[in-house]
Amino acid sequence: MPKLAYLGPEGTFTEAAARGLAPDAERLPCANVGAALDAVRSGQADGAVVPLENSLEGGIIQTLDEFAWGQPLLIVAEYLLPVEFSLLVRPGTEPRQIKRVTTHPAAHTQCRNFIERELPGAVVIPAASTAAAAQEVANPDSPYDAAISPAIAGEVYGLEEAASNIGDRNDTVTRFVRVAPPGHVPEPTGADRTSLVAFLKEDHAGALLEMLNEFAVRGVNLTRIESRPTGQGIGSYFFHFDAEGHVADARVGEALSGLHRICSDLRFLGSYPRADRVVTQIRPGTSDGDFGEAAGWLTRMRSGRV
Repeated sequence: MPKLAYLGPEGTFTEAAARGLAPDAERLPCANVGAALDAVRSGQADGAVVPLENSLEGGIIQTLDEFAWGQPLLIVAEYLLPVEFSLLVRPGTEPRQIKRVTTHPAAHTQCRNFIERELPGAVVIPAASTAAAAQEVANPDSPYDAAISPAIAGEVYGLEEAASNIGDRNDTVTRFVRVAPPGHVPEPTGADRTSLVAFLKEDHAGALLEMLNEFAVRGVNLTRIESRPTGQGIGSYFFHFDAEGHVADARVGEALSGLHRICSDLRFLGSYPRADRVVTQIRPGTSDGDFGEAAGWLTRMRSGRV
């Protein structure tokens, strides 16, 4: 049975994603994203599940930076989890008794309308995570009356749902990834995604455009691009890319080879099946067969067989 590290404590959205990705795996809760990934690097866990991006707030900075600077790991799967918050209370708590609520600041932001409408007199106190908030409220001596957390946290800590699906938007989704030690890359499925981190060799006019052209001229569509500071001064950035396709595809492989030539460093984070199962659309002239025919033509020309 594999052991998966995840962003804990028990009852987080990440645990729910881990359950979805590997229902039978043993789960190891960790204090933060870095600790979960380090558990894989040290061999304490066989893999880890961490959040990568949220449809409302964008990339998860700690995860992005860990992939860029930490010891290399390989993404082998992804999972899309709808973000639904509940108002959790100790059994027997009446709505009029809710005066002090605790939750993670991001959850507070996403449930602001509900709080203003249904709990206008309540004070909201930040917690380290939504699960930690539920864990605190479960304590009979807690100074808090309620937690804004995922429903799974109520199951774990014995709390009741005073209200469900209280987020301001009902279409928010978080994308989680499962990572493993470097090794086998999942086989192509036709509905794949490739992730990488690219560092500029030098800052000059058109530097980003040069990187984007490596994808564009080969018909590789990007599904995400995000910049992060290198820490080496204002204006110094590196880039996270998600691209449609698999590294085994000729067009994707050639795009990565082109990036490798013009970047100071290029980290391949993995090629893996898309959770939404969207099949990659291949433009005319960019299939593996097209690349193979072009390579054969060039070989003939080089040998004088015109």
